[in-house]
Amino acid sequence: MKKRIISTILAVIAAAGCIAGCGSKTDIGSKATPAGSAQSAAEKTEDRIFNGELEKNVTIQVLENDTAISKGYFEELINAFNEKYKDYGIKAVDANMDQYLDLAKDGPDGYGPDVLYQANDVIMQYAEDKHTYPLPVSKLECYKEIPEEAWKAYEVEISGQKYTCGVPVNVQSARLFYRKDLLPKAWKKKWDKNGDDIPDMVESWNDMYRFSIERHNENSKQYGYMKSLNDMYFASGFLFSYGAYIFGNNNTDPSDIGFAAGDAVNGVRVLSGLASVMNEDCIDDTITTNAYSKLADGTYFATISTPDVYSTFYDELINAYESAGDSKEEAEKKAGENLVMTDLPKLPKSGDLTEENPELIDSKAMGGINGYAVSAYTKCPNACLAFVDFATSFEMVSKRSWMLGVAPAREDVAKTAGGTAEELFSSMKAGDVVLMPSIKEVGQIWTPGQTFLIDLAKDAFRDKKKYPDEAAIKSGLEKMCSQIHDAIFTLK
Repeated sequence: MKKRIISTILAVIAAAGCIAGCGSKTDIGSKATPAGSAQSAAEKTEDRIFNGELEKNVTIQVLENDTAISKGYFEELINAFNEKYKDYGIKAVDANMDQYLDLAKDGPDGYGPDVLYQANDVIMQYAEDKHTYPLPVSKLECYKEIPEEAWKAYEVEISGQKYTCGVPVNVQSARLFYRKDLLPKAWKKKWDKNGDDIPDMVESWNDMYRFSIERHNENSKQYGYMKSLNDMYFASGFLFSYGAYIFGNNNTDPSDIGFAAGDAVNGVRVLSGLASVMNEDCIDDTITTNAYSKLADGTYFATISTPDVYSTFYDELINAYESAGDSKEEAEKKAGENLVMTDLPKLPKSGDLTEENPELIDSKAMGGINGYAVSAYTKCPNACLAFVDFATSFEMVSKRSWMLGVAPAREDVAKTAGGTAEELFSSMKAGDVVLMPSIKEVGQIWTPGQTFLIDLAKDAFRDKKKYPDEAAIKSGLEKMCSQIHDAIFTLK
């Protein structure tokens, strides 16, 4: 593709004192709104770009999620869109680029997509540096069906004006995956204390801890709960549950790093306890990469991951059943019955997994909102907006949720889908899903976080513990926060 900045659009915007994309370096629309105007500066900026006149005979390069492509959803999406807009000569195609393409590098050189699907923290980093356009989201069909919590993940405020730079599609957060057919035969007698027909070990981390010990003792090749501890995205939820946070002032102040706040020490104690019932694979990425096959062959009973990989677990389990002699139809039926994706278990308020009859608290988890954005380098912004509007319609978000097992950001789709989709949507609205900050400084939390978590995982296998008590854990958390601060403010 040729370089995509449209000189005429930029000239109009520059003359009005605005910028093409969202950003903090320039006051967007600060000179664009006369006194008494009924239209906001933000709306005027967006209307200059998205004037409603569809560009004809254009091809839209769309960067989509790898899973959506591999499972066939993306092909259905673009085929349906292309059929609807064929009279305009508008065609959407797979950008055929790496899912994790860097728009900041490739966009200005003309190699980026026109529309991209990414997590909110990625899109908003692009938006901050003006690589994506502010969008007239109130004109989209999905607007009223997406809650404020999801829209906020794509908002930036400049000079008192709010700009929205992405359209939410689905909610991402941690979910527990487990095999119902790997439960003990008499589990209702021993593992259902409250008689609610839900196994205790998927309701309480204390019971998951006890069950993991028991399962491994009965067969040294089998484990209960297994998950790589070096993953800051999943592990941080254990800290949030006890009062920790990412950044201060609603995740807008990166000078205030809160991973050690509240009783975060208790979250670390839980992580350390869970590491003790795993093997040394929990130290690195091994469990993360082999979880699909190990859950399918029965080595692992449970793990945590995000809803968008449900279909991968499901397909792996079908293959395992077929390998054991089941027909395709039988394997699909059994996989649907036995693969369960559900809420995270509750946590002991004390942080002690060995405590009998603990007081329990709800688990929080880090999450994100995946959605669409429009590149500031596209030659066809109105056609791109038409694609985003189509892709976020009730029909297509419903199909995406059904085909990929993801939790939709649209409330009407979540309610229609029910089950896990509705549960995760409700968790987001209740604040139990802690959304990743939409500022670029969030990119500096991962490496220091991983360094601390790897060290913590190793501690479970050391003769002499590095984190034997609350003081040592607190010190480790504070050192991690200091390293994040340095990465943001000293090393940049």
